[in-house]
Amino acid sequence: MDPDLALVLGVVIAAFSIPSIMSALSDKRAPRASALTVLIAGGLILYAAQSKPGGIQLDEVPDVFVSVVARYMP
Repeated sequence: MDPDLALVLGVVIAAFSIPSIMSALSDKRAPRASALTVLIAGGLILYAAQSKPGGIQLDEVPDVFVSVVARYMP
């Protein structure tokens, strides 16, 4: 898997898991599924950071998003 794609997927999955965590906590349930998605997102981001030779700088993330969207959108 492309490290840039893994980074974008990890960030998107992490962003989508935040409302799920908040919903579970407000309903006084254990956020089990949300915790799993956070672990998956963290694994994807970690994979992307370790796979890229120079690592990932925080200021590169918006450029990575744009390049991945441009690459996979028709």
